[in-house]
Amino acid sequence: MDSIINVNGENVQTIEILLLTTLITLLPSLVVMMTSFTRYIISFSFLRSAIGLQQNPPNIVLIGIALFLTLFTMSPVISEIQTTAYEPYIADEISQEEFISRAEVPLKEFMLEQTEQSSLKLFGDLAGLDEAQIEEPQDLPLRIVVPAFMTSELKRAFLIGFYLYLPFVLIDVVVASTLMSMGMIMLPPSMISMPFKLLLFIALNGWELLFSTLVQGFR
Repeated sequence: MDSIINVNGENVQTIEILLLTTLITLLPSLVVMMTSFTRYIISFSFLRSAIGLQQNPPNIVLIGIALFLTLFTMSPVISEIQTTAYEPYIADEISQEEFISRAEVPLKEFMLEQTEQSSLKLFGDLAGLDEAQIEEPQDLPLRIVVPAFMTSELKRAFLIGFYLYLPFVLIDVVVASTLMSMGMIMLPPSMISMPFKLLLFIALNGWELLFSTLVQGFR
């Protein structure tokens, strides 16, 4: 016999409460795994490391920027989920299962647009998926799309990190070579190169350039 709990005058099965609680607990992980957040936060971490700043901007600031940019990037997906799934569900026009099925469609479309075919093939092979049964990428289950999407996002984020490092490494090399030629061996090159790195970043309007490049990467 199923356990039933009375919630606001309605009988709800215990298993539904358990599943809802689990979903809420996993929500931060879902935000990281199925949105643009991963690419943003890793890129910002690489930037801070490339400049040589250990604590500035603080982690809480980087996470906040990444979250707001994620909401900005994901707004079309969120709007579509609200229109096609959430509003009909609130109006009791569709069931909970139909709500999940409809909400999955725009989210999966977003992830597939950013996922490399090689990553999809890798996880499809690992899952033993029969490719003959898959007519379109949309037919792929989330258990394949999500890890493939995350793999592609990590690859792009590390590539962005590589490009971010290049100009700052060049400054480090020039400063270190200059100090060596002047015989100032005891002076830490990082202390001298830091102002030049910050000056370069400010002169190039670095934050706006980085934000626009990252956001346009999802268009």
